[in-house]
Amino acid sequence: MVRQVAYAQGHADSVLRSQTWRGADNSAGYLLGHLAPGMSVLDVGCGPGTITIDLARLVAPGRVLGVDVEAKVIEQARSDAERQGVYNVTFALGDVYDLPASPPDAPGEGFDVVHAHQVLLHLVDPVSALAKMLGATRPGGIVAARDTDYGAMVWWPPDPRLDRWMEIYRGVAHDAGTEPDAGRRLLAWAHAAGAVDVSPSASHWLHGTPGERVDWGTMWAERIVSSTVAERAIASGRSTPEELAGIATAWRAWTQHPDGWFLIPHGEIVCRGPQRPAKLPGAVTRSG
Repeated sequence: MVRQVAYAQGHADSVLRSQTWRGADNSAGYLLGHLAPGMSVLDVGCGPGTITIDLARLVAPGRVLGVDVEAKVIEQARSDAERQGVYNVTFALGDVYDLPASPPDAPGEGFDVVHAHQVLLHLVDPVSALAKMLGATRPGGIVAARDTDYGAMVWWPPDPRLDRWMEIYRGVAHDAGTEPDAGRRLLAWAHAAGAVDVSPSASHWLHGTPGERVDWGTMWAERIVSSTVAERAIASGRSTPEELAGIATAWRAWTQHPDGWFLIPHGEIVCRGPQRPAKLPGAVTRSG
């Protein structure tokens, strides 16, 4: 059974457009050194599958499975994999809380790598989700997770309307029982989930070129007025349609500012569950 989880951003076109920009190079660099041909990978909350398909190329002929709770993005991922000729990847509806456990007495079962990108910050129980991910690995397998830290984002030039954007977004996320400042909490969540041999790291996205500003700012100008975030902000009384329209105007103005700069930090972890004692190589904190 697939159990729908809280997802404060929803699956509006603006959300999916930002997700399709993601790939292994810009969103899973901390994991790449742990991958090898022939490995099996489970990508939890795979969305439209752009990272998943990249991982499949890197571990071919190993098998890769991407799961998500949203049928629309699963169909998009399947179509894109077929169009690109990547045939060692499959996509299915699936919920991180219902992942099958790897039998400890059957080393051939389970996955070498269980990966989640920008998933834990949207869950009401990220510790339980991590425990399920750890349980889905085979002996010696690893769990890798990367999440944004909204409270650590910084931008320039300042604009009080963008300050309100951040306040509204974080409020909507907290109303849903989720944690938008997940990046700084990943190490603690991994320990609480029973992980051992946890290697933390950090990296960032930077939107600072004219093209990057247009892509990022236009996406948020649309999302703040037409997405689950907007619907929940209005329904909760945290904002009004008029205020959200003003925030959208601020985003569009930011896209045209020659000094526009937006930094998005991410926390990362690579870890193993109990009884999977092989030592991880030391993680290196990435700057980009």
